[in-house]
Amino acid sequence: MNASSIAARMAAAWILAVGFFDNVASAADQANLVPNTEITGPVLKFDWPAIEIGVGSYEEGPTGLTVIRFPKRASVTVDVRGGGPGTVNTDLLRLGYGGQFIDAIVLSGGSAYGEETITAVATGLKDSGIRSGDFFDVAIVPGAIIYDFGGRRFNEIYPDKRLAQAALHTLRPGVFPLGAQGAGRMAMQGSYFGCNVHSGEGGAFRQIGATKIAAFTVVNAAGAITDRNGRLVECNKAKYWGNLATTSELLRNLPQSLAPDWKSANPPPDEGGTRNTTISLIVTNQKLDPASLQRLAIQVHTSMARAIQPFSTQNDGDTLYAASTQEVDNSELSAINLATIAGETMWDAVLASVPENAVSVRPPQQPASVTPEQLAAYAGTYEFGSMLSGAFGGLGADVRLEDGQFKLAPIEGLPAARAGILAGDVVTQLNGEALKGSSLNSVAGKLRGPPGSAVVLTIARNGQDQPIDITVVRERLSLRALLRVKVEGDGLSVEAIGGRRVFDFENSKPATLIPLSNTEFYTDGRYATRMVFGRDLAGKVTGAILNPGRWEQRGAKID
Repeated sequence: MNASSIAARMAAAWILAVGFFDNVASAADQANLVPNTEITGPVLKFDWPAIEIGVGSYEEGPTGLTVIRFPKRASVTVDVRGGGPGTVNTDLLRLGYGGQFIDAIVLSGGSAYGEETITAVATGLKDSGIRSGDFFDVAIVPGAIIYDFGGRRFNEIYPDKRLAQAALHTLRPGVFPLGAQGAGRMAMQGSYFGCNVHSGEGGAFRQIGATKIAAFTVVNAAGAITDRNGRLVECNKAKYWGNLATTSELLRNLPQSLAPDWKSANPPPDEGGTRNTTISLIVTNQKLDPASLQRLAIQVHTSMARAIQPFSTQNDGDTLYAASTQEVDNSELSAINLATIAGETMWDAVLASVPENAVSVRPPQQPASVTPEQLAAYAGTYEFGSMLSGAFGGLGADVRLEDGQFKLAPIEGLPAARAGILAGDVVTQLNGEALKGSSLNSVAGKLRGPPGSAVVLTIARNGQDQPIDITVVRERLSLRALLRVKVEGDGLSVEAIGGRRVFDFENSKPATLIPLSNTEFYTDGRYATRMVFGRDLAGKVTGAILNPGRWEQRGAKID
């Protein structure tokens, strides 16, 4: 299991009972996708000819990759942590060879499918005549991936060979894109606390005398990015958190603080500042032997636990590469001082990864007036992305933790609903085992199982004095990101009906849409999801866009 697949489980979009996040169905043909290698956002600029950067993205995802190329090769080591890494060629880096034989490092989205980009950069170097088939001249390219599918986007587009080689052919010296670009195009952070806020790739550069240090990272962490004063940098906060500003307050109140209805102590307002993987690269030009370079990787990776809290959980696939271009001697800067400074530089890089407008903000304007005729035209079903098929068997029910109870919302036509589970039922035992005190993640794992296997749910149902036992047989499920828009009174409501939670929209829990204009609406939920309806030239409503802009997801009206 890679980075990857576990990462999405930490998202607030818990449809965990059906267990489909662990496997992503085959993507549609990508032959018509156009590689985008432009830099369209903030950048880190630095003077260092020994490093070249290339980025590429498929905006239809969106998803992307980043290539860090060493024209004269580099010595590289690796430090892998967390419970679900997705890497290529890391074993070679652990052998302690002292030579400069690494051509590039590739960081990519697309989970395990994105690993194609790593080997594609190697073959691209060979096909371009830069490397050959000679034993000492074979292109050597390690790399790592992040999981950027799941609840954040509803398609299965992944960075592929064509995109990787497009990025390789547009390398730039001394320019590293920041935020939602390259491999960080659809990265997120803070899912452990339900923040689910966009992050991206970050970079930082320092020079001490002749020694240069560059830090590059893609933050797709379960943990929350934390600044040097202990504050949450960005987070879609639960409404009961009040003025909560520090990550330590959340950590101090675990596990209660993970519940959406947890109430913080409401500290005074802060006056200052500002499933999951972080893949990183620290580079120096100072000459280092293999042992010192390995220690650099370990120390910098350890230091990152200050910037991302919690760090390297079982749901992360954290990987850090340490590289030296072996250009200069600097006897005035010891290896330990170099590593310490590099750790601070990496913290700067992590902080630089958060793009502008990462957090959903509730619009300040008053609701607009929309005619009944316009509302009626928007009613219908909208599909976003493609169908997902889980390799595990599932019950077909959304499970959420509310007020310390595990509540179910069955999906119409699927096993739980057919067996008699009702929306709002509280499951207290599974196969006779009490669930009190369990985590949502552990309950989800127990609900999944082989297709055809059965599980006995002990249900506490509103209006009944005694619990009841209901047996549900698991099935292999096909799930879709479907939203049903209905006219409710003088407004619209939206419910997810395809078996997947879609941002603020859930099964059996319709959300009200607040109009901002005749075409744009938003929810007053935790993520303030926006929904914009589109029409064709004849005026017929044809589709909708969720969260229009940098991370938008497009859907078609299907009825």
